[in-house]
Amino acid sequence: MSDTDTDQTPETTPATTGASTGPDVPPDQLAIDPRSPHFDAEKLQRGVAIRFKGRVRTDIEAYSIPEGWVRVQAGKTMDRKGRPLTIKLSGPVEAWYEDLGEDAPVNRKAD
Repeated sequence: MSDTDTDQTPETTPATTGASTGPDVPPDQLAIDPRSPHFDAEKLQRGVAIRFKGRVRTDIEAYSIPEGWVRVQAGKTMDRKGRPLTIKLSGPVEAWYEDLGEDAPVNRKAD
C-alpha cells in the first residue's frame, strides 16, 4: 500500500457523514440575509419550508437545525442601521425543499 492510499471508503468519507446528506435535503443552517455566512441564494431560490415546534412557519429569517433555533423578525422594529430586529426562538426545527412535493425528504435533528 502506498502513502497516497487511504482507508476511507465511500461510506466513511467526510462528504457522506452528517445530518444533511444528499442533494435533496436543505442545509443544517440557512439565512436570508446576504451578509450572513449561512446565506445561499441558490438554495433559497428552490424554496425551503420550515417547521418549528410542529407548525409550518413562513416568517423565518434564519435557522439552525443542530442547535435547535430559528430567528424571526420582531414586529416592524428596525435597528439603527435600518435592518429588522430579530429574536431567537429555541425548539425543534425541520426543513425541506418545497419544490419536491409532499413526500420530500426532511432534514431534522437526529434524536
